[in-house]
Amino acid sequence: MLPSEGLLRSLDPEFSGAIDAALDGRDISEAELVRLLRARGPEVHVLVGAADELRRRAVGDVVTFVVNRNINFTNECTLSCGFCAFSRRPGDPEVYLMSPEEVGRRAEEAQRAGATEVCVQGGISPSLGPDYYTSLLREVKRRAPGIHVHAFSPQEVHYYASMRGIGIREALAELRDAGLDSMPGTAAEILDDDVRRIIAPRKISTHRWVEIVEEAHRMGIPTTSTMMYGHVEGPEHRARHLALLRDLQSRTHGFTEFVLLPFVHQNTPIYRSGTARPGSTGVEDVVVHAASRVFLNNYIRNIQVSWPKLGPKFSQLLLEAGVNDMGGTLMEESISRSAGASYGESMSPGEIVRLIRDAGRRPAQRDTTYGIIRYYD
Repeated sequence: MLPSEGLLRSLDPEFSGAIDAALDGRDISEAELVRLLRARGPEVHVLVGAADELRRRAVGDVVTFVVNRNINFTNECTLSCGFCAFSRRPGDPEVYLMSPEEVGRRAEEAQRAGATEVCVQGGISPSLGPDYYTSLLREVKRRAPGIHVHAFSPQEVHYYASMRGIGIREALAELRDAGLDSMPGTAAEILDDDVRRIIAPRKISTHRWVEIVEEAHRMGIPTTSTMMYGHVEGPEHRARHLALLRDLQSRTHGFTEFVLLPFVHQNTPIYRSGTARPGSTGVEDVVVHAASRVFLNNYIRNIQVSWPKLGPKFSQLLLEAGVNDMGGTLMEESISRSAGASYGESMSPGEIVRLIRDAGRRPAQRDTTYGIIRYYD
């Protein structure tokens, strides 16, 4: 519901001015986004109403989801990111590494169960040879022909290029030729190097992340975009991250969606050491999702909620705050679970459809790049 003129005028002029601009179809500035991200009290209701209206104008009442399977092929990783409870250092007895054949088997199993996509990622492992990534892709395509392979974060592409001793463009070309269809825009966390030095000092820099994603887009490889929030960052860092994504999208048009990933804190080193706060609050979650819709609406049409991190019921409520995509069925989701999330690793299409319908919206199954496969009328 759009905010009344009287309510808007009763609020801080900087806040109401940003809302007015967005509803008029204009881009709001990074500074105005910071102000929206600080919304509290009545401002939250106004922000949510504006986000819902902009969502309606952009994509209508359809809420989409993809039938997919997550495959995390190894938990061995040398990066030691402070927000990660999934990874294990080399030599740890809990380390596992799937063979390309095992990944292919799981992809085939997923396709037989109705999946149209596999999302394949893993740790930065010294046990991976330079041919592992391409062998994995070829095996997936052999065992599950026609399935969409959504694989390898910019961090993994960087690692593959360094193992092969080649540039990013050549690395992406090799991966694409082996079967890569699209990439997850993960390893972004917060695209601000001051924050990255605290939470993930061994990860690629903001500049390198942008460089890899921009090259992928220019080569016709679409990616998602993501932001992990609720740890050590503030509104200014979130706004800088979103502004960077919006600027990149204005140049390449290669992002399929924006996915918000609230920090799941319980088992993570950065929380247990006292460095990070215990995740976001419910109000923060609402505000960040709604503000993201308002800021990105002219550039990225699809805003996705992470039900493994926020839970199915709260994710359903966020459909009123600018969200239009419920993500994937996943079949397995070990990273959030390792960090302490308790909402399960899989949701059936029927469960997702029920949530969408109950919110008064029209459910639709999509493919990875948002082509509609079927409506549930």
